[in-house]
This record gives sequence, C-alpha cells and structure tokens, in this order.
Amino acid sequence: MNSADKKKLRADAHSLKPVVMIGQSGLTAGVLAELDQALNTHELLKVKIRAERDDRKLINAQLCAETGAELIQSIGQIAVLYRLNPNK
Repeated sequence: MNSADKKKLRADAHSLKPVVMIGQSGLTAGVLAELDQALNTHELLKVKIRAERDDRKLINAQLCAETGAELIQSIGQIAVLYRLNPNK
C-alpha cells in the first residue's frame, strides 16, 4: 500500500469510533475473533489498546500478524487497521 492510499484511509478513519477494545486481559482468542469479524464487516476500523507504550507496539504487531490486517496509523491508545474484504 502506498502513502497516498494510507493518507486517504487515515482521513476516512478520522470520524470513526473504536470498535474493538483491548483491556487488562490483553490479546485473547475472543478479542481476535471479534476483530476478525469486525474487519470482515467494516474493512477499516479503530482499535483501542489499554496498555503501556511498549506493550502497545507489540500488540499492534501481533494484531497485524494474526488477522492479516495492515496498520494504517497508531496514535496513543488508538490503532487504525485496514484489511480488504474480497467478498465486498
């Protein structure tokens, strides 16, 4: 994905609210299943990660690896993920 595509997706994500929230329990199988379903439905979504800075970086990398999504932007506790749904 090139920088122009990412710029457009960041602009589209600006008005979105976080759909999935990762709390004290961390990244569980249930959270991954919910995230996978949300990505199939919305393609572009925000995830709120309630963890320390270093942990958030690891969780972002794990989210992308587990779901096949691409990290568009990460600011503070909010990460913007995108995965194209070929069935749409």
